[in-house]
Amino acid sequence: MYNIFLTQYNGAILGPVAKLLGIILNWIYEFLDIFHIGNAALSIILFTFIVRALMIPLTIKQQKFSKLSSLMNPELTAIQAKYKGKKDEDSLRKQQLETQAVYQKYGASPTSGCLPMLITLPLMLALYRVINNIPAYVNSIYDLYNNIATSIEGINGYSSVMMDFAKNLSVVTSKWEDINNLNTNHVIDILAQFQRGTWQDLVKQFPAISDVINTNSVEIIKINSLFGGLNIADRPGFAWPGILIPILAMAFQFLQSKQMEKQTPVDPNNPTANSMKTMNTVMPIMSGIFCVSLPIGIGIYWIAGSVFQIIQQFFISKYMDKVDVNDLIAKNVEKSKKKKSKLGMDPNVSLEELAKKQTKSISQNAGNTKKTSNYANMKTNNESSSNNINVSYKKGSIADYANLLNRDKSDKGDK
Repeated sequence: MYNIFLTQYNGAILGPVAKLLGIILNWIYEFLDIFHIGNAALSIILFTFIVRALMIPLTIKQQKFSKLSSLMNPELTAIQAKYKGKKDEDSLRKQQLETQAVYQKYGASPTSGCLPMLITLPLMLALYRVINNIPAYVNSIYDLYNNIATSIEGINGYSSVMMDFAKNLSVVTSKWEDINNLNTNHVIDILAQFQRGTWQDLVKQFPAISDVINTNSVEIIKINSLFGGLNIADRPGFAWPGILIPILAMAFQFLQSKQMEKQTPVDPNNPTANSMKTMNTVMPIMSGIFCVSLPIGIGIYWIAGSVFQIIQQFFISKYMDKVDVNDLIAKNVEKSKKKKSKLGMDPNVSLEELAKKQTKSISQNAGNTKKTSNYANMKTNNESSSNNINVSYKKGSIADYANLLNRDKSDKGDK
């Protein structure tokens, strides 16, 4: 089942990002259209390259962390082996302290490698939203679909016919407010999933507007066309030449993962090494399987992204070879000290010294608390004794007899 995003995706987080990326895609298409080469597939390729280029600074930052990780990981693995099987509080505290000391030594943070990923992931998801629904973001293409949609809306009973098309195209319509009265955007979202042969089926259902459908669909097919008669809205399946898209997507992602393995060798003693290696093999295969059933436009996006990353990684690796690790560590340590100073901490105090200081402070506080508690108890006892001696009770009262018994016990103790 393929989700349709009601023309433009309006999610709280990805919605604004998707709209921004959509503006970029629209600019690219309009620029190409000036030279009469307006093509959705070519726009997707250039669009992918530009967006990936904007993320190069984040990629370089991640590569620097990977370079530090190749030095840190053996030390971190040794610490894990040292405390393996030890679950007591003291051992866990020492393991945490030693691990933090390693990160402090290299001026790194455990979250340094995750930050670029957290930023790039929403971009990738939003990018997928745009690629999967191009008519919603490219004005010229939207106009062609809109011409057909508005003409369809003028025919009685169009909603049931379009819902049959939606069902055949596996379009999810459960989120639509009223499926019995589709608006223009709903119709466009269904039309955006049409493959080359589906347009003639639409003409048979609405012969009264055959001229409008034929005129605009010819332009849409031309815009969505790719080499070998392929169309970005089609699903390749296992037929030739469509099967080339899944094969190329799988091959380029495999090359990309192998390139990354070569540039960032994994420590064999690291428990996650085997799982990472397996993932680098499985993910390209999975992408090839997905491309068989997804629109060719998504496959083009994956291929373009992999090709760009392979080229990008080649040049970034050349750059990283010139980066001195010692200089990188020194810069990271200096940044870490500045952050500590802003937080009001002494940047020159090590984690071990800080831990000792905190432990000493806790001990002193505990000692002071104990002394205070003892003093309070002694004071209470003295006051209680004093009260027992000085206080007089009425002769013959219950309190007088109770006090008499207490004095008798006290006297026996003294003896």
